[in-house]
Amino acid sequence: RLTDTGAMQVESIAVAPVKGLGLVHPPSVDVTASGVRGDRRYAMVDDRDRLASGKRFGPLVRVSVVESDGRTLVLRLPDGSTVGGDVELGDELDAIFYGEPRPGRLVLGAYAEALSQLAGEPLRLLQFPEGEAVDRAGDGSVSIQSTASLEALGREAGVGAAVDGRRFRMTFTVSGAGEHDEDSWLGRRVRIGGAVVVPEGNIGRCAITTQDPDTGVPTLDT
Repeated sequence: RLTDTGAMQVESIAVAPVKGLGLVHPPSVDVTASGVRGDRRYAMVDDRDRLASGKRFGPLVRVSVVESDGRTLVLRLPDGSTVGGDVELGDELDAIFYGEPRPGRLVLGAYAEALSQLAGEPLRLLQFPEGEAVDRAGDGSVSIQSTASLEALGREAGVGAAVDGRRFRMTFTVSGAGEHDEDSWLGRRVRIGGAVVVPEGNIGRCAITTQDPDTGVPTLDT
Protein backbone atom coordinates (compact mmCIF):
# COMPACT_ATOMS: atom_id res chain seq x y z
CA ARG A 1 0.00 0.00 0.00
CA LEU A 2 1.04 3.58 -0.47
CA THR A 3 0.61 4.27 3.26
CA ASP A 4 -0.19 2.31 6.37
CA THR A 5 -3.55 4.09 6.58
CA GLY A 6 -4.52 3.35 2.99
CA ALA A 7 -5.72 6.95 2.68
CA MET A 8 -3.91 7.70 -0.57
CA GLN A 9 -5.46 7.37 -3.97
CA VAL A 10 -4.48 7.82 -7.60
CA GLU A 11 -5.77 11.17 -8.84
CA SER A 12 -4.61 10.87 -12.44
CA ILE A 13 -2.72 8.64 -14.84
CA ALA A 14 -0.63 10.03 -17.69
CA VAL A 15 0.94 8.20 -20.61
CA ALA A 16 2.44 9.39 -23.88
CA PRO A 17 1.76 6.92 -26.71
CA VAL A 18 4.07 9.09 -28.83
CA LYS A 19 7.10 10.38 -26.96
CA GLY A 20 7.12 14.19 -26.97
CA LEU A 21 3.49 14.66 -28.02
CA GLY A 22 0.51 15.44 -25.79
CA LEU A 23 -0.26 13.26 -22.78
CA VAL A 24 -3.22 10.89 -22.60
CA HIS A 25 -5.06 10.36 -19.30
CA PRO A 26 -6.74 6.94 -19.33
CA PRO A 27 -8.87 5.75 -16.39
CA SER A 28 -6.68 2.66 -16.02
CA VAL A 29 -3.51 1.11 -17.45
CA ASP A 30 -1.75 -2.25 -17.53
CA VAL A 31 1.56 -2.22 -15.67
CA THR A 32 4.01 -4.81 -16.98
CA ALA A 33 7.65 -5.65 -16.32
CA SER A 34 8.66 -3.10 -18.99
CA GLY A 35 6.40 -0.31 -17.70
CA VAL A 36 2.92 0.82 -18.69
CA ARG A 37 1.65 -0.98 -21.77
CA GLY A 38 1.57 1.37 -24.75
CA ASP A 39 3.49 4.18 -23.07
CA ARG A 40 6.10 5.73 -25.39
CA ARG A 41 5.38 3.06 -27.99
CA TYR A 42 6.29 5.59 -30.67
CA ALA A 43 8.96 8.27 -30.91
CA MET A 44 10.17 10.77 -33.49
CA VAL A 45 13.66 11.06 -34.94
CA ASP A 46 15.32 13.76 -37.01
CA ASP A 47 17.24 13.38 -40.27
CA ARG A 48 20.30 12.17 -38.32
CA ASP A 49 18.26 9.39 -36.65
CA ARG A 50 18.46 11.16 -33.28
CA LEU A 51 15.56 11.28 -30.84
CA ALA A 52 13.39 14.34 -31.47
CA SER A 53 12.17 15.00 -27.93
CA GLY A 54 10.01 17.66 -26.34
CA LYS A 55 13.18 19.38 -25.18
CA ARG A 56 13.91 20.29 -28.80
CA PHE A 57 10.37 20.46 -30.14
CA GLY A 58 8.23 21.61 -27.22
CA PRO A 59 5.26 22.95 -29.25
CA LEU A 60 4.63 19.47 -30.67
CA VAL A 61 2.92 18.80 -27.34
CA ARG A 62 -0.09 20.48 -29.00
CA VAL A 63 -0.50 17.32 -31.08
CA SER A 64 -2.76 14.89 -29.23
CA VAL A 65 -3.18 11.15 -29.63
CA VAL A 66 -6.84 10.25 -30.10
CA GLU A 67 -6.35 6.56 -30.81
CA SER A 68 -3.45 4.19 -30.18
CA ASP A 69 -3.74 0.45 -29.63
CA GLY A 70 -0.63 -0.94 -31.31
CA ARG A 71 -2.44 -1.51 -34.59
CA THR A 72 -3.89 1.96 -35.15
CA LEU A 73 -2.59 5.45 -34.43
CA VAL A 74 -4.56 8.64 -34.97
CA LEU A 75 -3.15 12.08 -34.17
CA ARG A 76 -5.12 15.32 -33.82
CA LEU A 77 -3.16 18.33 -35.07
CA PRO A 78 -3.42 21.83 -33.57
CA ASP A 79 -5.82 22.95 -36.35
CA GLY A 80 -8.26 20.20 -35.40
CA SER A 81 -7.55 17.93 -38.35
CA THR A 82 -6.50 14.32 -37.85
CA VAL A 83 -3.92 12.09 -39.47
CA GLY A 84 -3.45 8.36 -39.25
CA GLY A 85 -5.34 5.10 -39.08
CA ASP A 86 -4.04 1.57 -39.43
CA VAL A 87 -0.31 1.47 -38.70
CA GLU A 88 1.88 0.25 -41.57
CA LEU A 89 5.51 -0.39 -40.73
CA GLY A 90 8.52 0.04 -42.98
CA ASP A 91 12.24 -0.55 -42.62
CA GLU A 92 14.05 -1.19 -39.37
CA LEU A 93 16.07 1.72 -38.05
CA ASP A 94 18.40 2.21 -35.09
CA ALA A 95 17.39 5.48 -33.44
CA ILE A 96 19.90 7.27 -31.24
CA PHE A 97 18.55 7.82 -27.71
CA TYR A 98 20.98 9.68 -25.44
CA GLY A 99 23.95 8.43 -27.45
CA GLU A 100 22.81 4.79 -27.61
CA PRO A 101 21.07 2.97 -30.51
CA ARG A 102 17.59 1.56 -30.01
CA PRO A 103 15.93 -0.60 -32.67
CA GLY A 104 12.63 0.56 -34.11
CA ARG A 105 10.68 0.48 -37.35
CA LEU A 106 9.60 3.37 -39.51
CA VAL A 107 5.89 4.15 -39.48
CA LEU A 108 4.66 4.80 -43.00
CA GLY A 109 1.92 7.21 -44.01
CA ALA A 110 1.24 10.91 -43.53
CA TYR A 111 2.56 11.19 -39.97
CA ALA A 112 6.08 12.30 -40.92
CA GLU A 113 4.89 15.07 -43.24
CA ALA A 114 2.41 16.45 -40.70
CA LEU A 115 4.90 16.42 -37.82
CA SER A 116 7.69 17.85 -39.98
CA GLN A 117 5.55 20.80 -41.01
CA LEU A 118 4.79 21.61 -37.38
CA ALA A 119 8.41 21.16 -36.28
CA GLY A 120 9.90 23.14 -39.14
CA GLU A 121 12.39 20.40 -40.00
CA PRO A 122 12.25 16.80 -41.25
CA LEU A 123 11.03 14.27 -38.70
CA ARG A 124 10.09 10.61 -38.97
CA LEU A 125 7.93 8.47 -36.72
CA LEU A 126 9.12 5.11 -35.41
CA GLN A 127 7.41 2.30 -33.54
CA PHE A 128 9.40 0.48 -30.85
CA PRO A 129 8.94 -2.76 -28.91
CA GLU A 130 7.18 -2.28 -25.58
CA GLY A 131 9.41 -0.48 -23.10
CA GLU A 132 12.17 0.41 -25.58
CA ALA A 133 11.29 4.09 -26.18
CA VAL A 134 11.06 5.12 -22.52
CA ASP A 135 14.00 7.10 -21.17
CA ARG A 136 15.18 4.32 -18.88
CA ALA A 137 14.60 1.26 -21.02
CA GLY A 138 14.91 -1.99 -19.07
CA ASP A 139 13.94 -0.47 -15.73
CA GLY A 140 10.18 -0.98 -16.09
CA SER A 141 9.63 2.76 -16.16
CA VAL A 142 6.77 3.90 -13.92
CA SER A 143 6.90 7.23 -12.08
CA ILE A 144 4.96 8.73 -9.17
CA GLN A 145 4.38 12.24 -7.85
CA SER A 146 2.05 13.59 -5.16
CA THR A 147 -0.37 16.50 -5.24
CA ALA A 148 1.18 17.74 -1.99
CA SER A 149 4.60 17.99 -3.62
CA LEU A 150 3.11 19.91 -6.54
CA GLU A 151 1.53 22.33 -4.05
CA ALA A 152 4.87 22.74 -2.28
CA LEU A 153 6.59 23.46 -5.60
CA GLY A 154 3.97 26.07 -6.41
CA ARG A 155 4.54 27.74 -3.07
CA GLU A 156 8.32 27.75 -3.54
CA ALA A 157 7.95 29.09 -7.08
CA GLY A 158 5.59 31.83 -5.91
CA VAL A 159 2.91 30.98 -8.46
CA GLY A 160 0.04 31.02 -5.94
CA ALA A 161 -1.19 27.51 -6.78
CA ALA A 162 0.05 23.97 -7.25
CA VAL A 163 2.38 23.51 -10.19
CA ASP A 164 0.59 21.70 -13.04
CA GLY A 165 1.70 18.10 -12.66
CA ARG A 166 1.59 17.55 -16.42
CA ARG A 167 4.87 19.48 -16.65
CA PHE A 168 6.69 16.49 -15.17
CA ARG A 169 4.98 13.87 -17.37
CA MET A 170 4.83 11.37 -14.49
CA THR A 171 2.77 8.20 -14.74
CA PHE A 172 0.80 8.42 -11.50
CA THR A 173 -0.24 11.46 -9.48
CA VAL A 174 -1.47 10.53 -6.01
CA SER A 175 -3.23 12.44 -3.26
CA GLY A 176 -3.17 11.86 0.49
CA ALA A 177 0.62 11.98 0.88
CA GLY A 178 2.62 14.67 2.63
CA GLU A 179 4.96 17.03 0.84
CA HIS A 180 7.74 15.01 -0.84
CA ASP A 181 6.71 11.83 0.98
CA GLU A 182 7.38 9.97 -2.26
CA ASP A 183 11.10 10.42 -1.60
CA SER A 184 10.72 7.97 1.29
CA TRP A 185 9.28 5.27 -0.99
CA LEU A 186 12.59 4.59 -2.73
CA GLY A 187 13.46 0.91 -2.49
CA ARG A 188 10.06 0.04 -0.99
CA ARG A 189 7.22 -1.97 -2.49
CA VAL A 190 4.40 0.35 -3.49
CA ARG A 191 1.01 -1.03 -4.49
CA ILE A 192 -0.95 0.88 -7.12
CA GLY A 193 -4.22 -0.88 -7.83
CA GLY A 194 -3.32 -4.44 -8.75
CA ALA A 195 0.32 -3.62 -9.52
CA VAL A 196 3.33 -3.51 -7.22
CA VAL A 197 6.31 -1.32 -8.13
CA VAL A 198 9.58 -0.50 -6.40
CA PRO A 199 10.75 3.09 -7.03
CA GLU A 200 14.50 2.97 -7.66
CA GLY A 201 15.45 6.64 -7.56
CA ASN A 202 14.56 10.24 -8.16
CA ILE A 203 14.11 11.26 -11.78
CA GLY A 204 16.40 14.02 -12.94
CA ARG A 205 14.17 16.44 -14.78
CA CYS A 206 15.21 18.51 -17.78
CA ALA A 207 14.11 21.71 -19.50
CA ILE A 208 10.82 20.11 -20.53
CA THR A 209 9.48 20.85 -17.04
CA THR A 210 9.77 24.59 -17.76
CA GLN A 211 7.32 24.27 -20.64
CA ASP A 212 3.60 24.92 -20.45
CA PRO A 213 2.00 21.47 -20.95
CA ASP A 214 -0.58 22.88 -23.37
CA THR A 215 1.69 25.00 -25.57
CA GLY A 216 5.21 23.67 -25.07
CA VAL A 217 6.45 27.22 -24.46
CA PRO A 218 8.68 27.81 -21.39
CA THR A 219 6.68 29.68 -18.75
CA LEU A 220 8.10 28.59 -15.37
CA ASP A 221 11.73 28.38 -14.22
CA THR A 222 11.42 24.99 -12.53
